[in-house]
Amino acid sequence: MTEQLYAGINHDENEGLTHLGRIVRDAWVFGILPETETCEGWSGSQMQALYEKVHTAWEPYAHLPSRLPDELRERHAQLYSEAITKAKAKGWDTELKDDD
Repeated sequence: MTEQLYAGINHDENEGLTHLGRIVRDAWVFGILPETETCEGWSGSQMQALYEKVHTAWEPYAHLPSRLPDELRERHAQLYSEAITKAKAKGWDTELKDDD
C-alpha cells in the first residue's frame, strides 16, 4: 500500500481551510514553520509531528484565537482572513450541509 502524502497547503481544498491546512497555517502563526513551507509531499508521520507541535503551542491559549497575544492574534486573523476571502472568491460555501 502506498503512503498518502499531503498535497501541500497551496494545493489543498478551499485555500487550505481543511484540518491539515489549518495545522500548517497555525504553524505559520506560531513561527513553527516559515510561510514558505507548504508541507507539500509530507508524510502522515511528519504531519502528525507538526500537529503535536501546533497543539502544544495552542495550549497556553486554550486553543482560542481570542486568547492569543495581540501580535499572534493579528497574525492569525490576517492569515485566515486571506484564506477565507480567496476560498469564497473561488466558490467556497460556508453553510453547513446535512452531511457536515
